[in-house]
Amino acid sequence: MKASSGVLRVALTLFCICGLVAAGEDDNEFFLDFLQTLLVGTPEELYEGPLGKFDVNEDAKSALTALKSCIDGLQPMHKAELVKLLVQVLGS
Repeated sequence: MKASSGVLRVALTLFCICGLVAAGEDDNEFFLDFLQTLLVGTPEELYEGPLGKFDVNEDAKSALTALKSCIDGLQPMHKAELVKLLVQVLGS
């Protein structure tokens, strides 16, 4: 459980950072595209899609790959609940 909460903290921090990076753009669109790709895409799709216009260094790529691996290890119902929660938060 401790590892799960650590992963969740990292994920939420990353989501917040990406939300700040996207400021001035269509924030919700970028954010939802990033989250959707993070939850159901591949790391390569992250770099080619939502993060395509950013220079993502190797340490950040390594962190994203580790985060993606943790997310991929979640049960499908947990992923679905995360998506519902994040959509709710973005909608408010």
